[in-house]
Amino acid sequence: MAEDKREYKLRCQLIGHEDDVRGLCIVGESTIATASRDGTVRVWNEKDQRFDLATTLRGHSSFVGCVAWIPPSDEMPAGGLVSGGMDTNVIVWKMDSTEPVSVLRGHDLQVTSVVIGNGGEIFSTSVDSTVRRWKKGGASEVLKGHRAPVQAAVILPDDVLVTAGSTDTTIKYWKGSMFTKSLDAHTDTVRGLALMPNLGFLSASHDCTVKLWSYAGEQLLEMVGHTAIVYSVAGHLSGDVASGSDDGYCKIWRGGVCIQSLEHPGCVWDLQFLPNGDLVTACSDGVARVWTVDSSRYASSEEVAAFEASVSARKLQKKTVGGVKVSELPGLEALQTPGRSDGQSKIVREGDTAVAYSWNMKEYNWDKVGEVVEGPEDALGAKTLNGITYDYVFDVNIEDGEPTRKLPYNRGDNPYDTADRWLLNENLPMGYRQQIVDFILRNTGQQANSFMQLDDCFYDPYTGGNAYVPRQTSRPASKTASTYNLKHIPKTGITLFDTRTQTDGIFKKLTEFNTGSVALSSEEMERIQGMLQALKSTSHQSVFADADFEILTKKLFTWPVANLFPVLDFLRILVLDPQAANYFSRQKGFNICIDSPDVLLNLVKSAIQSPAPNANVFLSARAMVNCFRHECFQNWLLDSRSEIIDIFSQFSTSPVKNIRSGYAHLLLNYAVRVIGANDENAQLQVLSAAMEMTGPQEDDDINFLALQTIGSLVHSGLVKSVAKDLDIQSVADTAKKSKVSRIAEIGADLDYVLK
Repeated sequence: MAEDKREYKLRCQLIGHEDDVRGLCIVGESTIATASRDGTVRVWNEKDQRFDLATTLRGHSSFVGCVAWIPPSDEMPAGGLVSGGMDTNVIVWKMDSTEPVSVLRGHDLQVTSVVIGNGGEIFSTSVDSTVRRWKKGGASEVLKGHRAPVQAAVILPDDVLVTAGSTDTTIKYWKGSMFTKSLDAHTDTVRGLALMPNLGFLSASHDCTVKLWSYAGEQLLEMVGHTAIVYSVAGHLSGDVASGSDDGYCKIWRGGVCIQSLEHPGCVWDLQFLPNGDLVTACSDGVARVWTVDSSRYASSEEVAAFEASVSARKLQKKTVGGVKVSELPGLEALQTPGRSDGQSKIVREGDTAVAYSWNMKEYNWDKVGEVVEGPEDALGAKTLNGITYDYVFDVNIEDGEPTRKLPYNRGDNPYDTADRWLLNENLPMGYRQQIVDFILRNTGQQANSFMQLDDCFYDPYTGGNAYVPRQTSRPASKTASTYNLKHIPKTGITLFDTRTQTDGIFKKLTEFNTGSVALSSEEMERIQGMLQALKSTSHQSVFADADFEILTKKLFTWPVANLFPVLDFLRILVLDPQAANYFSRQKGFNICIDSPDVLLNLVKSAIQSPAPNANVFLSARAMVNCFRHECFQNWLLDSRSEIIDIFSQFSTSPVKNIRSGYAHLLLNYAVRVIGANDENAQLQVLSAAMEMTGPQEDDDINFLALQTIGSLVHSGLVKSVAKDLDIQSVADTAKKSKVSRIAEIGADLDYVLK
């Protein structure tokens, strides 16, 4: 029998998404739907051997990770789509409309996959460890059996549902709503499932393997070849199997043997075969690609060249020597600068490789040593910065929120000259000169009199370890230059909205709104004014009577929604007061006078009911944030966590920054508290909510708060095992590329704790 030498080559690229393409599905014979971190689902129609963007569906409030095709039916003659995402929603769409048919709510955390049953019902899996079976009308049935996030599902021909779990590493079978059996399938997270036509089904895992199973659950093949997490797998009638991985490759398997590796410029999140045998891949660079074995459909040489250039750029970006990216090394022009001493080493970039040179003082030129295949520290026995080797490269923390600076130094150099050059290059005040010199001498074991007399007028009360810190930081600097120093995580204290300068303005607005049947008497208004004056004190040690609080709960809290924002600002300050906090908390269930178990929560619900003024929303969030100040509120905040987060999560993508900021601070405080409570489920909920705040529509301030929340939770350890499931590594990678220093730094922090 002749050897099958069919090879897949690029057919075309589907360019249009603004972020990772996370999921895709095939619609009918030749239409493709893609789901992305940019929050959209896009539909692409085949035209002249290419695929053109036909429709963009917007309905999710955060990134969309999965999409499935609904075949035509009486209700949907043209067919439809169903998508799921980070916002916990499952959305049903018609193919001939851009408006959602229905939004199915029920999951508590990210929806990871959606599949359509043979009877038309929808199944969805989630990080909340459940599978939901959605019936007509939106009612759902919950299938519980996994002990950890559920990542994938597939429907077998006999209507058996097969689901894959995360850290429980199992594959489970369901008939209807009944769990029937479980397979111990892999040694790590099971991430993807797919049918293998006429044979069985396939599974992909974090253990870097792909397995083929019979319908009954007997392992038939194991495919080993990927070097990182395998996220997705697909099978075709021809017998071909394709798998996508974080190693940047889509691998093609025939008979269990890898016969081709298609390199991509990023992680391959998902893939599917078209009925004609062509293959579609979804990549983290925001592009979906179609591959074919039919030479008549090959892409043009120009498009192939552009694709290969993107792959080369990624390889260069990732390639490092000694922790230094090759792409960041100086080019050959650096060799135009003479060396300082005979034998001095310098590493430069030549193409996509790092090449070492040595300074020849006699010939007065740079002699080529050779390509650096190990890190510079291993190859040359010294520290490297920007391709130049030094005896020392110190970490220098200027202040919190500022990037770490690198201070290079060669033993024997004059530390005063080194300090002068470094301060000028870093655009820092020369007033730091003596402190820099002291630091160099102390950490290199040299004596001051070896160079010049020290000037005693400079005093450095802040330095410590192996990092110079002109201003005290929130945590100690690293003890060695090679030890990474976390700058922004974990967050160890709560945040508060504690400004009290506008109490006169609050009272003025209360007076303006004090009309109609809910108006307070002049005596009551005087008591309110007295409370506001007392709250101006930074000590928050006021003396109030129960009657003062009852004026709020019986009168002010019942004002019309449009007039509530000064009441909410009053409450924001009031809950900071110990006496007020104790008063509210000692009321059983906070049931003071309103027919609700929580008078504070009831007020917030009333204040932000649609259409509510924007001020009501962000002031309500700030009041909730300030409740974290006192211990007496802690049990209530934790017990009411789901309800409170749900109330504000609907505003996670609000165009009003103050609203998003209030919600982001609320999540950050919750992170601090649930870490202290050592509650894994609570941490997962806060983590998922914070992930929704990292979308492309957010600004730097909000993104920083969300990243600090995520980083602190991952740092705690309880939820680190599901970090990959929530795509946190992608969030860290994106943050590290930011031009905003603190975002890049916290991205690096998050990347470090993930590893």
